[in-house]
Amino acid sequence: MNFFQAIILGIVQALTEYLPVSSSAHIRIIGDLMLGSDPGAAFTAIIQIGTELAVILYFRHDIINILSHWFGCLFGKNGADLKSRMGRGDKYATLGWNIIVGSIPIVILGFTLQNVIETSLRNLWITVSVLFLFGILLWVVDARARQIRTMDDMTNRDAFLFGLGQSLALIPGVSRSGGTITVGRALGYTREAAVRLSFLMAIPAVVGSGLLEAVKAVKNYKDDAMFPGWGPTIVATIVSFLLGYIVIIGFLKFVSTFSYKAFAIYRIALAAVVAVLLLFGALKPYEVESAKSASVVEPVSVVMVVDQA
Repeated sequence: MNFFQAIILGIVQALTEYLPVSSSAHIRIIGDLMLGSDPGAAFTAIIQIGTELAVILYFRHDIINILSHWFGCLFGKNGADLKSRMGRGDKYATLGWNIIVGSIPIVILGFTLQNVIETSLRNLWITVSVLFLFGILLWVVDARARQIRTMDDMTNRDAFLFGLGQSLALIPGVSRSGGTITVGRALGYTREAAVRLSFLMAIPAVVGSGLLEAVKAVKNYKDDAMFPGWGPTIVATIVSFLLGYIVIIGFLKFVSTFSYKAFAIYRIALAAVVAVLLLFGALKPYEVESAKSASVVEPVSVVMVVDQA
C-alpha cells in the first residue's frame, strides 16, 4: 500500500464510518480492488481510531458530563445509598451506565468468536448477503417505527439491545451504526437520538478494538502478511480523523430531516454490484486457509471491525 492508496482508504473510512452502510465492508471491497488483496482487519480497526477520535472531539462536552457525573455518583456525590451511586435521577450518570451495559455484548462475542471473525466472516459473499439483508431491514424498520423516544428514555434493557445490534458489526457488511440505528428505530427512538446513542456507544468498542489491534500489530507486524505497514496506516488514520469530523456534522443534520431510505437503497445496490464483481472474478472471496497460513492477525473489533458504520 502506498500513501496515495492510504489516503483513499482514509477518505473511504471517514465517509462510511458513521453511515449505516458498513465502513469495514467498503475498506474490504475497495482495498481489494486497489491492492488486489484484503487490507486486513488490523488495518481496518486501527484507522477506525481516527474516525472515533473525531466522535470524541465532536461529543466532548457530552463525554465530559457523562464521566464527571458517573464518577461523582459512584463516589457518593448525590447520596451514599446504592441507587444514588448507580446514578438515580442523574441522566448523565445513567447514560454512562447504559453505555457500559451496551458494550458488554460486543466484548463477549468479540473475544469468544475471535477465530471466526478473523477468518470465515471476512468472506465477501457473507458481506454481500448481510449488506442486502440489513439494508432491507433498515428500510422496513425505519419506515414503520414511531419516533417518540429520546436519549433520556433509555433503559438498561434498551442499552443491552443496542449492544446486541452493535455486536452484529463483527460481521463485515452489517455496519455498527446500521445495527444500533436499526435497533434504536425498532424501539421507537427518534432518528437523531438513535444516531447520537450509536456514536456514544461506539467509543469504548472502537477505541478499545483499535488500540488492541495496534498493540498486536506492533508485536506481530513481521508475521502479518496483510498489515500494510505503519506509514500508510497512520496516514489513513489521520485522513479519517480530519474528514470524519466534517461528516459527523453533515450526517446529524441529514437524519434530523430525512429518513434512512437512501442508505438502505445504497446498501442493496452495493450488494448487487459486489456480487457481480465476485461472479466475474474482479473481486475474490476471502481465502480462509491462506489467511491462516499467513498468520494473519485481525481485529476482534469491538467495532469494528466493529463496523464502526
